Amino acid sequence: MHTDLLGILRCPYCGTELTIVENQALVVDGPHLLEGVLGCQCCAYPVVAGIPVLIASDDTRRALHTLEAGQSDEALLQLLGVSDPGARREDFLRLMRRPDATYREALELLCEDAEGVCFLYRFTDPTYLTMEALLGAIAQAEWPFQRRTLDLCGGSGHLTRILSALRPAENEPASATVLADVYFWKLWLASRFTEPASAPVCCDANHPLPFARDAFSTVLLADAFPYIWHKRLLAEEMMRLTGEDGVVVMPHLHSALGDNFSAGNTLTPAAYRELFGQVQPRLFSDARMFDDVLEHRVVDLTRDMSPEELGDEAAVTLVASTRADLFRRYEVPDTTEVTDVLTVNPLYRVQLEGDASVLSLAFPTPEYEEEFGDCRRYLPDRVTINADLTGPITRPMFGADYPELRKRRVLIDAPVGYC
Repeated sequence: MHTDLLGILRCPYCGTELTIVENQALVVDGPHLLEGVLGCQCCAYPVVAGIPVLIASDDTRRALHTLEAGQSDEALLQLLGVSDPGARREDFLRLMRRPDATYREALELLCEDAEGVCFLYRFTDPTYLTMEALLGAIAQAEWPFQRRTLDLCGGSGHLTRILSALRPAENEPASATVLADVYFWKLWLASRFTEPASAPVCCDANHPLPFARDAFSTVLLADAFPYIWHKRLLAEEMMRLTGEDGVVVMPHLHSALGDNFSAGNTLTPAAYRELFGQVQPRLFSDARMFDDVLEHRVVDLTRDMSPEELGDEAAVTLVASTRADLFRRYEVPDTTEVTDVLTVNPLYRVQLEGDASVLSLAFPTPEYEEEFGDCRRYLPDRVTINADLTGPITRPMFGADYPELRKRRVLIDAPVGYC
């Protein structure tokens, strides 16, 4: 945690500023708070592995006491949910001793349900494809990135990575891109693998958010809003954080009028819009936006729709801002540059046949294929590449086919140590 984050952190319960407690738990490295305690006028919160945990719960208090007892490694295991004696704890400790540990391996140990499957293949699912294009479009307006950006309920940081990449490089605060989630293990994965440059904050979106008013120019909340119980509170909080001249971006809102996988506690499009009424929200068809991105390489924010026009569509996107200049048509550039590691999409099995590599599309589960099967619109079932792709790969190996393979997500730009 960079100490400049303290400028926008507030206690979610009393609203006062947080300060570093000078005690035996404190471990700093220059401007970075690695371990320690943050205090306000009502509470104390642990910072473990550089992640502030701004939740008042029995688990947080237990980790705080463990940290203050000088057992920071044990506090980390407690918050990750692998502290109990047994094979899972030992497997995790063994993995962390390896310098070549991967996101995939850590995810398999920390996540014991189907969400882990969605996380691993997140970079190429159809909803991610649309969200990436939408965020890139909004960034072209420039002002949505003038202040910090927040990826709220952002999981293990897949979309956070996009927000970080879209920011201008100059004059940026160290905590320019904030990732918030209620699950510590997701934030730890993000800080370790997916987006180490982000500022993770562990907090509960069902309570007041632990940030100062007007702290962000953009707040992104993707996928998660239907699973929040206190929706009215969260809507008010998101508008508080973006102020009069920011933008709230909420892709893939499950509609109560459509059929969705793991739908959550859904509302109608009209109800979603009403929650953000004071900042002029606009609704967009997810299906139409996906088609526009895939077929025309555009994001058209002039094509908002009324709830009646949306009808029983399964999912909608809400973008709320009082700035009308945001709502225009944007071209989606084809990006082929690599910021981290060029990787074969993990949805493909790679088999070496002579001097060529045969890539076969293979879904991890029938449920995943049913939910994300639209990826077949851009992922071919089978690809043959005249190169050995079973080891490290480089752009020249693909020759003139490289741009098309990137565009169709056969090849992806993945974080170092992802899979």
